[in-house]
Amino acid sequence: MSGDKGLNFLGLQAKYRRLFDESAAWRMLRADNAPYILAFIAELFSEESEVPYGRARILLDAEIERSRELGIWQTESSAATYLNQWIKYGWLREMDDSLTKTDASEIALRFCKGLDERHSGTTASHLRIVQEAVRDLAVAISPNVDEKVTLLESKKAEIQREIESLQAGVVPVLSESEQRERIRQIYQLASVLTGDFRRVEDEIRILDKELRIQIIEGDISRGDVLLSVMEREALLSTTEAGSAFEGFYQLLCDQNRAMEFREQLRSILSRPIGQQLSSSQHQFLSHLMRELSRESERVFRVRRRSEEGLRSYIESGAAAENQAVDRLLSKLERQALLLRDGDLDLMTETELSLPVGPIEIKSPESMRLRSPDDKLDTSGVEENANKREPSTSMLNCLDAVQVRQVANKVLNALKKHGPMSIARLAEENPLKSGLEELVAYLRVAKAVNATMLDEKEEVILVDKQGVKLKAFIPTYLLTAELFPKDIDELAL
Repeated sequence: MSGDKGLNFLGLQAKYRRLFDESAAWRMLRADNAPYILAFIAELFSEESEVPYGRARILLDAEIERSRELGIWQTESSAATYLNQWIKYGWLREMDDSLTKTDASEIALRFCKGLDERHSGTTASHLRIVQEAVRDLAVAISPNVDEKVTLLESKKAEIQREIESLQAGVVPVLSESEQRERIRQIYQLASVLTGDFRRVEDEIRILDKELRIQIIEGDISRGDVLLSVMEREALLSTTEAGSAFEGFYQLLCDQNRAMEFREQLRSILSRPIGQQLSSSQHQFLSHLMRELSRESERVFRVRRRSEEGLRSYIESGAAAENQAVDRLLSKLERQALLLRDGDLDLMTETELSLPVGPIEIKSPESMRLRSPDDKLDTSGVEENANKREPSTSMLNCLDAVQVRQVANKVLNALKKHGPMSIARLAEENPLKSGLEELVAYLRVAKAVNATMLDEKEEVILVDKQGVKLKAFIPTYLLTAELFPKDIDELAL
């Protein structure tokens, strides 16, 4: 028995040693300036999940300067140096000149927050969650129909007893400690969701990297690459993080479930139980659906970027060029081994020739990329005197679509009908000003960070001359909760 324990100890220490060396979250926690890194990242993303790189650099420079003056962080490195290091170490992610947290930084921050927010009274809440999970699982996996019916009947009887008690005037009231315990449990479970989304991002990037390596290492056809992408995409949805994302995506697309979830959250937070949370926790839960919508949009964006990058990589011929270079280097290595095995002097001249292709640039003149632009011909231009009164054609040009009016119209429609796409909005309020009005709708969707889905949708519109047009645009899912309280705050 002691021998088995010894083997178990060796296996565990080997695993923890690997995590100690490879885990980005662990490396972050044991960094020399970990308190400063964690404090800055927590503060930087306290209100936003995505921050422009330039703003983050300015804020970090100010914090470094203040820390130098106080004598608590003596460093000569610039903010840009630190940010680039943190991106390299996997603690931050940069895309389109914006920074987001990674799964590693989420884990590290959650660990530190857990140390500071430990509560002893969570046993009952945990037990209730475990009991409900065990009962649901027992029903789901039971192969016996009679057993399934019995379990569901038991659950039905329990619900019926609660209904009868309420009808008899017996209303159970949770104690203050039970209320505090349950709402904090909701916050803890909800805060893990963003970490799940970060893991989906990481898994998409790993998938992209593995496919590129597969393309470089072997003679893989475009069809094989497409099949591999499809297989891995299917596998991605079966992971824990992927299933969490798919579950939220289904919730987002189900108008009734999403509305019910949002209203229930709002109801809970408006009651005295909401005072059991800190201001930051209260704010997080009140904006949970909006935050998760933005997180899902980023996952879709990363997935689209990965797919577009792979397609461009294959179509550009870069993969074939890499394979040709690899074959050429392999041939050179084989020739070098033959020379070594033949005991030849290193200075021996050979007639070895490698098909590297001709050198096409023979002189500076041949390097010229294009001719200068032709001189602008102004011979047919007529000079007109300026007028104080605008012409009719000019006034017609000024009859433009007011984007802010479109935003108000969209918000009113969403409040009345619930989440909708631009095509559904166009059905409710037909577009009569042509492409300019459609662009206004797209600007509103981008301004509120609406979730962009994978598929495209068809929009029918009419221009000012009455010509009917058909346009195919990305599908944006808009909800009223994405809009700020003051619509003038939108950057339109």
